[in-house]
Amino acid sequence: MKTSPAPKSPPSATIERVETLLLDLPTIRPHHLSVTTMDGQTVMLVRIHCSDGVVGIGEGTTIGGLAYGGESPEGMKLAVDTYFAPRLLGADATRVPALMAQLDSMIRENRFARSAVETALLDAQGKRTGLPVSELLGGRLRDRLPVAWTLASGDTARDIDEAEQMLDLRRHRIFKLKIGARPLSEDIAHVAAIKRALGDRGAVRVDVNMAWSELEAARGMAALADAGCELVEQPVASAAALARLVRRFPVALMADESLHGPKSAFELARVAGADVFAVKIEQSGGPYAALQVAAIAGAAGIELYGGTMLEAAVGTIASAHAFATFPRLQWGTELFGPLLLTEEILTEPLDYSDFHLTVPDRPGLGIDLDEDRVQFFRRDRATRTVSVANQEA
Repeated sequence: MKTSPAPKSPPSATIERVETLLLDLPTIRPHHLSVTTMDGQTVMLVRIHCSDGVVGIGEGTTIGGLAYGGESPEGMKLAVDTYFAPRLLGADATRVPALMAQLDSMIRENRFARSAVETALLDAQGKRTGLPVSELLGGRLRDRLPVAWTLASGDTARDIDEAEQMLDLRRHRIFKLKIGARPLSEDIAHVAAIKRALGDRGAVRVDVNMAWSELEAARGMAALADAGCELVEQPVASAAALARLVRRFPVALMADESLHGPKSAFELARVAGADVFAVKIEQSGGPYAALQVAAIAGAAGIELYGGTMLEAAVGTIASAHAFATFPRLQWGTELFGPLLLTEEILTEPLDYSDFHLTVPDRPGLGIDLDEDRVQFFRRDRATRTVSVANQEA
């Protein structure tokens, strides 16, 4: 006798409203990169309101607006308002992977905006189930993450003073230097002077942000190895050039801008194009995609580093939940974005202590926004909200 399939139960929570807003947050100092100088940080927040009363939050942030890549906070907001939100409204909020797969079938690229939406959905589901996001992503293997600090004032003496302060505060003992905007010889002298000042008390790494030619990179990596630098991040723009440079010098070579999610990670791993992958949830297309990038790296014998887009607290802690699940995290993380800001937007700041960041164990992301501070730093008082009622009207 043929039995009929059991009827599907209605979703326990549907998406009723999608809210986006931009926050303009001041930084402690100008942040100099080869591609731009940042005098502040703009954050796009997404809030997803569900029928069971749960609200999930996500963040989209870039480095220097469009200086780094094809998405900006303003563009993310427009994409979420115009394309993501109408497809989210009325959907089952409890089936996050299925919902993201549906979005992927209708929306191309927009990895940073996608990451913000996925983060908000995971935060809501964690709150709904009583689980931290790290458990939704497979289960954390560590509760605290080592955090590097980026020295990017451009002034050698000031960078040394800043590093000494971080060591004294026991906040950071790994330092990444932003170089590439000046002549090669000046950059090498800058790195060597800082490493001499720190000695064995602090590790020194550099990020060139694709500023060098392949020939400059070959000369620079040799000199940096002699200066005591342990890692060079994305010295050239192309993945092919990275593959030609890797393992030629006694210094680790890390891919960052060459990584645009699992497909590019596979292609880079296929040609053994890097010693280390800088995994970023936004650049990957969301926490789930970041886990795929990490899995590809692990299968290829490539080591891992938890990267940042200089996110504020929401994006930073979402990244921390993902990185806490990585089986191996050989090079630690650089989740220092909130420390670069002068203003706090959480009711309780993130826990940076003893050179590590603590991953919250409360449900969802485990953080709460300070609504007064959020409203104060909003760029536009007219918050954009897309709701089921608006759609029906």
